[in-house]
Amino acid sequence: MQKQEMINILLVEDEEFDVRRVKNTLDYYNSRIKLLDTVSNGMAALSLIRENPDKYDVVIMDYQISGGLKGEELISKMKSYDPFIQIIVVTKMTINITNYDFANNLLQAGAFWYCTKYPGNIEEYIYQPTDFILSIFNAYEKKKLEKQKLKSDKRLKKNIENLLEAKKIIGESKPMIQLKENIEKYAKSDVNILINGPSGTGKELVAWNIHLRSKRKYENFVPINCGSIPSDLLESELFGFEKGSFTGANREKPGLFEVANNGTLFLDEVGELPPTAQVKLLRVLQEGEIEKIGRTGKISVNVRIIAATNKNLAHEVNNNRFREDLYYRLNVVPLEIVPLRQRGDDILLLFEHFLDYFSQDLGFTKPVLEESAKEILLNYKWPGNVRELRNVVQRLVLNCPDRITAKDVSNPMILGNSIVSKEESGFEDLYEGQVLPLKEVERKFRIRYFKYVRSISSSDSAAAEKLGLAPSNFYRMCKELGLK
Repeated sequence: MQKQEMINILLVEDEEFDVRRVKNTLDYYNSRIKLLDTVSNGMAALSLIRENPDKYDVVIMDYQISGGLKGEELISKMKSYDPFIQIIVVTKMTINITNYDFANNLLQAGAFWYCTKYPGNIEEYIYQPTDFILSIFNAYEKKKLEKQKLKSDKRLKKNIENLLEAKKIIGESKPMIQLKENIEKYAKSDVNILINGPSGTGKELVAWNIHLRSKRKYENFVPINCGSIPSDLLESELFGFEKGSFTGANREKPGLFEVANNGTLFLDEVGELPPTAQVKLLRVLQEGEIEKIGRTGKISVNVRIIAATNKNLAHEVNNNRFREDLYYRLNVVPLEIVPLRQRGDDILLLFEHFLDYFSQDLGFTKPVLEESAKEILLNYKWPGNVRELRNVVQRLVLNCPDRITAKDVSNPMILGNSIVSKEESGFEDLYEGQVLPLKEVERKFRIRYFKYVRSISSSDSAAAEKLGLAPSNFYRMCKELGLK
């Protein structure tokens, strides 16, 4: 049989008559309750609590104690020294009165419970023994629960810190510094976010970082790739269904909105949503309610939406492939992730990160990357972005036990045939094998460059901002180039 824990008591009382009555009341449960110390003033009580942390579980104190320090002030100071200590107040002040403000002030200061002392003609007990003892047991249980909660909170916080370290965004280039600042800023609110960027740039990683830095970090993060689920199944995945709602529905299925309730739902490749799902998603964003298949009533949900796409949704809207009202609901805060080729030395930082990871994971000695190999990596186009870089590093770790040379990196099995040297001008397709007037070459270049910037921007305003142009000037130049 497990031994029961003792509850250690500190009594703060300046009247010997009441000290005796408290002791008599506690004697009924002396096998569980132990009166460790008795003091007659607040300063002595504070000194014992400060010098003996976690020695006392419950303090029983008279409200009108001698020595100046008493009442709510004494309670607050005790709790500041030991936030887990539980305080029961006994007082004569509430005889024959009902004072809600008095009780509320005690609880606000940190008291667990209070009671009115029996009149002086009752010499045996300070208060009804059963209620008094029960309040001590309840106070002790509250202390244990508060300590357990603190441990659980610390574990959760540690888990979040570990997740943040595992999902750290690596990069010191200007676009990545700006991205990290935006993540930190927008994580504090609950606004919907639309992440734009080419495939393989780490859009889900960005969504994870927003979630883990938000107030929803202890709730679920639920990702779904809208392009990987057949359109006829997408609705049941997002919103769920009731048992018997259709042939084969042998049990109830919660939708991802229910699973993500109070947390974050990440809609990757949101541009692939079919029109019917777009309508239902818009309704959820507007009303905060979902309609499960086979259910007549609606279910309220509280979900933050982070969406991502490698498409230009503004162009999709213009071409009637994506609902305009849904686009504006999702695109409250746009975040842009630039392609890897535009991140400069981040390529080498990421390479070293993956080199460390795969060397450790595969149990290999970390190979040395030669300078000549670095040049090739920096000048490669990286069409697959970070995802491609990760795969390249894994292949190199498997094939290069000691050193990674330029020859290793140039191997078609590693990078393919897309290596770009610094000497390559890349203008052959502009002048088409003949010398053209400079103005014509400039026009061809501007057309290509404007098209490229628009393709990686969520809107013409965002494209104008990237180019350092006023929107009106950008519009005019597009029109001159035949792009409008």
